[in-house]
Amino acid sequence: MRIHDISVALSPDLPSYPGDPSVTVEPWHRIAKGDTANLSRITLGTHSGTHIDPPRHFNDAGITVDEIPLDLLIGQARVVEIPNAKKIGTRELEPLELKGVERLLIKTGNSEFWGEREFRRDFAALTVEGAHYLHHMKVKLVAVDYLSVEPMDGDGEVHRILLNGGIPVIEGVNLSGVAPGEYQLICLPLKLKDGDGAPVRAVLIDNPAAGAQQPFDPHTSKWPLS
Repeated sequence: MRIHDISVALSPDLPSYPGDPSVTVEPWHRIAKGDTANLSRITLGTHSGTHIDPPRHFNDAGITVDEIPLDLLIGQARVVEIPNAKKIGTRELEPLELKGVERLLIKTGNSEFWGEREFRRDFAALTVEGAHYLHHMKVKLVAVDYLSVEPMDGDGEVHRILLNGGIPVIEGVNLSGVAPGEYQLICLPLKLKDGDGAPVRAVLIDNPAAGAQQPFDPHTSKWPLS
């Protein structure tokens, strides 16, 4: 069983969305200075690094991060790859055959940006049309590989379509080492009371059923059946 950690490490070197608080980590107690133990103070935003957007993020009446059912954040998931498009709409999503997919992780060229400290404004993101399409397909959770599901020139409508439609969004995953396919997702946010968002630790586990299929060996008589 292989576990893929798709969370980015929180550190001052991590890019922040423009206008959001950056991450700081400051020494508070240090053994080297005579303290009993090491302890640090961290400062960050609720949407720093790999994080979840609950409906409350764009709606004062929406549920908060501590109210999201955990069974929505744990279960079968599909990783799809859209490597070239910067704006992801119906044309890009329709060929992926998403019927029945509940948890969708979209891998783009964004995953290559995580080695850069500066925020990249040219990241790939969903269009309003793409958000409507995912809602129509009854996707229950969407994850994207940069700090927003919506382009920089968006007005919040992509978020509102998804979040008001009951589709939480995980932003800031790193899918650079993950192949498209079926996985088990485990995504656990900080249980922040009344939170409009929270950092998460998200992992993908290789699908055991897929691993049980043995590769074809031409040196045996076990030819595949049509």
